[in-house]
Amino acid sequence: MKLDKLVNAAKQVRLDLNSGTISSWFPPAEWLATYNTNTFSNDLVAAITVTIMLIPQALAYALLAGLPPEIGLYASILPLVAYALFGTSRVMAVGPVAVVSLLTASAVGTIADQGTAEYLTAAILLAFISGLFLLAMGVFRLGFLANFLSHPVITGFINAAAIIIATSQLKHLLGIKVAGRGFYQLVTSILGQITQTNLISLILGIGVIVFLYWSRKSPKTFPDFQRCQLNSGVGSRQGRPADCSQRDGNCFRGF
Repeated sequence: MKLDKLVNAAKQVRLDLNSGTISSWFPPAEWLATYNTNTFSNDLVAAITVTIMLIPQALAYALLAGLPPEIGLYASILPLVAYALFGTSRVMAVGPVAVVSLLTASAVGTIADQGTAEYLTAAILLAFISGLFLLAMGVFRLGFLANFLSHPVITGFINAAAIIIATSQLKHLLGIKVAGRGFYQLVTSILGQITQTNLISLILGIGVIVFLYWSRKSPKTFPDFQRCQLNSGVGSRQGRPADCSQRDGNCFRGF
């Protein structure tokens, strides 16, 4: 019954100290007092789901940054644990992302070659320095600075990053070897090696892309799925389509 003892200890801390002040720096002080076995079981299911999705993503993000695949796993563990203890959002995704991986490769690639020990050291140092900046911004409550970034600037940055990321992955789709870090260099290298395309890799890649697109779009065309969205109380209360997470025999789970 260690869980019950932990809950009782959290309740005592909440009674003895100012919970408002503590929870602003340590959010578990607020919700741990009401934590129970039912919540734990739900968190366990969520943890398993996140792990299944995070492993392949972390491996891909590490390769995108020019790092060994296992580095992506290392970079995915600590952020989740730290944010569970000090984060304030229960729905925010924490961990490596494609844009950060791309920026890491762009910055570190100017001082070291990929695959070398110097490249790995520089990437770790860059992550450490970035973490110090983020920690300082959190302590001094500088999140309001994001309000000065206009929507066109953010949209342009995201779209440009998506184009560069997609271009950098064409070498895997075509099964060829390319060199270069920038968009122009990548396109030039791909066009120069286009005649060496591996047809098996190309067919397999296109087939997977078509399947992923179909699996995301096709369920929404079924009447049962649309009826589930309209009849679900969760979606209507929040003003958005429901995810149909509770099956009624004819309802598809939202994608």
